Order: sequence, then C-alpha cells, then structure tokens
Amino acid sequence: MKTLYLSDLDGTLLNSEQKISAESCKILNSLIEKGLLFSYATARSAVTAVKATAGLTAKIPIIVYNGVFTIDSGTGERILSNMFSREEALRIYDILLEHGIAPIVYSVIEGVEKFSYIDERCTVGMREFLETRKNDVRERVAANEDEMREGEIFYFTCIDDAKKLAAACEILEKEFRCIFDKDIYSGNQWLEVLPKNATKANAALELKKHFGCDRLVVFGDGANDIQMFEAADECYAVANASSCLKSIADGIIGSNNEDSVARFILEDFAFQEKI
Repeated sequence: MKTLYLSDLDGTLLNSEQKISAESCKILNSLIEKGLLFSYATARSAVTAVKATAGLTAKIPIIVYNGVFTIDSGTGERILSNMFSREEALRIYDILLEHGIAPIVYSVIEGVEKFSYIDERCTVGMREFLETRKNDVRERVAANEDEMREGEIFYFTCIDDAKKLAAACEILEKEFRCIFDKDIYSGNQWLEVLPKNATKANAALELKKHFGCDRLVVFGDGANDIQMFEAADECYAVANASSCLKSIADGIIGSNNEDSVARFILEDFAFQEKI
C-alpha cells in the first residue's frame, strides 16, 4: 500500500521554538532515503516554511497558505493556485475597512509575492507578527489604500479586536473561507480570509492522486486542519491539539515537542513495509 504522510507545521511537526528538531529531521530523512513520501500543509508561506524546516530533505511538493498554493519545493514553482478574482478581493477589502479592520494583504505584484500593510494603521498584534517577519523579502509598506489594492490578491490576515473580527467574519464566511482563531504563539485573535476552494484538504487529495497513493495519513493541531482530517484515510492529533480536532482524530500522539509525528511515521512506515 502506497502511503502519503502529510503534516501540519506549527504546533505539530515544529516544536515550540517554531522549528523542526534535529531528531525529527534525522528520522524523516532516513525514511525518505528508503522511499517515504512525506510533505507538509501549512498556513505559512513557502519562504517561512522552508526556513522552519531547514535540514529536511523531502523534495516533493508542499502546501502553503492553508491550501492557496501547492509549491514545487525544489524550484519554487506554483503547481496549483487558488486566487481571488479582482472583484472578490476588492469586495473583501472594502468589507474589512467598513469594520475598521486594517488587514495584511498578500498578493502577487509583477510576478513577485508580497505582503502589504499601511504602517500607521497597524494594531499591536500586527506589529508583533511583523516583528517575526523582519527582513522578509515579501514585506511591502504601502503608502495608501490604492497601493494596498494592487496586484493579484490571494490572502488576507487580520489581527485585531475579537468582536470586530467576528462581525466581519460573519459576513465574509458566507462567500469565502474564513479561519477565525487565536495564534498559538502570541494568543492574539486572527481572522484569515482566503478563496473558498483553497483548503489543505483539496490540496492534499491532489497530492495523493498525483503520487498514486492508496492511503493519506495526516497530522495536525488546530481548527484549520479539520477539513484535512476529514479528507484523510487516517488522521492523528498531537497531544497539544485543540479539543475540536482531537474529537475527530483516529488517534492522539505525543506533543509537538516530543518528535511525535516523526516517531509515529517511523513505526507506521516499518509496519507498512511488513504487510
């Protein structure tokens, strides 16, 4: 039976220092040499995901921005893309502004991926997030609203007051995919808005089909992994996962600080080879 193993990153494969451990790298790399098909599906961009997983030798496509893009990890080429139409993006932006929300807008401008924001409108939570993205080549400080609307927009991140974000979410979720959750590191309330068909689940099933796999095994910790869990043949939540994810998991493994994903795959891969 050919299996594709797919893990979330933050809170799952990555430890509390937001990186993959040397032990997890050692285990996974040794299995990859034996034919393991392993990849990850993350809310991160390819830029930050690759940094966080430095040392991992898997060269199959990766799923980023919660399923907006599937990227060739070797060339950086976008294999699959889910983008807003121009009309959709502008409507979302206007709704956020009507609720007094200043978003971080992710877009492709002249072929280059950027995230834009207006500096004087940043909330405390936004500044905390932007501090973690210092020296990121995608950063773009916009001078005005017109500049914020430029390019092919594919993602909105909003970090603000929970009630304000919830009100906007109630309107936007009727037409778009919304992820309303607290950041696992800062505890700040986030609202992320992305195209309806941009899901980890859809991207995972495409990868499963692409590699001709019979079995999809996934790992996660949060609400944005629910659809991926529902689409998988087997799904496992880490010990630190949210209760909503644990309730639908086939099993609970150790925490993200115990190399639990890599250790589970080590045992399962060995078992599958004996079948």
